[in-house]
Amino acid sequence: MTNQRPISDTRVERTLAYMVAATVGLSVVAFIAIIIATLAGVGADDGFSQGIWPVVLVLPLIGLPIGFLLLIALLIVNGVRRSRESRRDSA
Repeated sequence: MTNQRPISDTRVERTLAYMVAATVGLSVVAFIAIIIATLAGVGADDGFSQGIWPVVLVLPLIGLPIGFLLLIALLIVNGVRRSRESRRDSA
């Protein structure tokens, strides 16, 4: 039987994972809200330029690239941690 240690996630990894989920999730919700609002006729007579709609329209344009960058950062942090654990276990 091999001597396996439990996978330890770090606080940084958990924080990055929650940030990715929140950013992408909020962007997807905003995108769905835009679709539903368009079907409901909010866009008629320049309705998307009033109230909260300008923020909702811009949110996916900013949130999805940020979520992608955070996902890349999470993969790098995870790779570095696994590499360190592998070197520590083999030594």
